[in-house]
Amino acid sequence: MATTKMRFLALSAAVAVGALALSGCGAGSRTGNANATEVTCDYTEPESATTVNVLAYNSSAIDPFTDTMVSSCTKGDVTVKHDPIDFGGQVTKTTATLAGDTGTYDIIETYGFVIPSLATEEKLVPLNDLYEKYAADYGLDEISESMRTGMSYDGNLYALPMQAQMFVMAYRADIFEDLGLEVPTTFPEMMEAADAIKAEGLMEYPIALPWLATSDVSTSFQAVMNSLGADFVTDSGDVTLDTPDAQEALEAMLALQPYMDPQVTTFDQPKVQQQMYNGTAAMSIMFSGRMNDLTLPENSQLSDSFAFAAPPKVSDAAEYSYTRLSIDGWSIPFNTKLDHDMLFVMMASAVSEDASTASVPAAYPAREGMVTADNSPYGEAANESIASAMPPVVAPNLAAVSNEIRPILMQVISGQISVEDGMTQMQAAGEALAG
Repeated sequence: MATTKMRFLALSAAVAVGALALSGCGAGSRTGNANATEVTCDYTEPESATTVNVLAYNSSAIDPFTDTMVSSCTKGDVTVKHDPIDFGGQVTKTTATLAGDTGTYDIIETYGFVIPSLATEEKLVPLNDLYEKYAADYGLDEISESMRTGMSYDGNLYALPMQAQMFVMAYRADIFEDLGLEVPTTFPEMMEAADAIKAEGLMEYPIALPWLATSDVSTSFQAVMNSLGADFVTDSGDVTLDTPDAQEALEAMLALQPYMDPQVTTFDQPKVQQQMYNGTAAMSIMFSGRMNDLTLPENSQLSDSFAFAAPPKVSDAAEYSYTRLSIDGWSIPFNTKLDHDMLFVMMASAVSEDASTASVPAAYPAREGMVTADNSPYGEAANESIASAMPPVVAPNLAAVSNEIRPILMQVISGQISVEDGMTQMQAAGEALAG
């Protein structure tokens, strides 16, 4: 019980990788709709034919919830519509649909990371009254209170939590056993294991991380800073990118780089998965929504060779693991013309107990205690990752700063500018946003 409590306290007020700066926790799923289920979706039908447009990216961790909403809430003259889309497309469409007085979508998937900024800009409907009205009918109080807090800002709930994702390490258990290697608990240990694998001639680049230049690389930088107990900004919004922690984080990333494919800045999570599938990498760290795909025989002949662990710390002295927590949830955009009660019931149905149970092991549902070592191959690793995560920073400017510094970060990673110059430029870019 104490361990469970600690895990969910670590999620308190969780803000994580999200739209506009996120790396796309599981975009491009290989998994079909097998985890969808039929649930009660008891709303009052409108008097005329109505289409409810849902915006959510396709992922093995997200699809079960979206598919449940579509299949269970389409009835009578109401059609719930969800078009397949990757994460990048979702980010673009989210920005577009929230930009004007009239939007294209009626329910949108959102993330704790961007809740403070979207709430401040009044782009989402506060859900407190609707939550209280329907909590008993749909067992919503069984959703982790800390995840609800993570989807709230200034006392208002802005998204109904669906599931969480966190960094998990996947590694080749067969190679580690053959070489007598221990699972790394720090970046130096990870590099030592990579050296041993290279020395045996097994692979040239044993470490695989998603460092896509347009998104993932800043997520990784943030996770490294979090391991050191820091972030891009403080809770009060002060930018902290010219600090010793920022320098140590950048230097740690540069130290890892020689162990990764030279094209790493073109690799999103699907490409990192592919490195694991085809045996060109022995260690990877991705969001948990990617892990179940690795265990499926139809994806790789190596499926039975993978094992999972909590991600390592940056160093022995680091306080936290190299991890990011992402809470995904359903929100109602401010500019939808449809009935809010109907939309909320659809959202509540999609995160019901039956829907959440059916999503395991592809997802980590928001309802407490649903993922264990018994029902998920990466469950223990995911729970340990949550327990070892830095408490999140809650600041409206965090997402904007993450976007703004990414091109400068890429110049550091590519060797175009020094760490020192990069820190100076990123600090100035972040501060300029407030100016």
